[in-house]
Amino acid sequence: QVQMVESGGGLVQAGGSLRLSCTASGLTVDERNLGWFRQAPGKELEGVSCIPWTGGTSFYADSVKGRFTISRDNANKTVYLQMNSLKPEDTAMYYCAAAKQRFLPLSRNCFSPGGDYWGQGTQVTVSS
Repeated sequence: QVQMVESGGGLVQAGGSLRLSCTASGLTVDERNLGWFRQAPGKELEGVSCIPWTGGTSFYADSVKGRFTISRDNANKTVYLQMNSLKPEDTAMYYCAAAKQRFLPLSRNCFSPGGDYWGQGTQVTVSS
């Protein structure tokens, strides 16, 4: 059974930092793209950042470029999202995902063709 478990969310003041972690079980991640997504109340789910299985160039949404950094640790089946200079508009439920198919090119919006395995989410709240 595949599981993706996020941690690291919480309440932080504007300008602060958080580091999200997501650990996978029940699958190997070495050949899969991994990503972070978020959904704010009343808004659609959006791709925040994703990292290819090749270790090549990662994708960042324009709204987080220069503030967020994604990384992966294949040995520990974990993907991280370091979030700095947080803003109130970053407030959302954050989800990690792993592509169901292996060896895919990274999609421009981080959603994988063929679907993704999803975690339950971790809440990030940024106060002004």
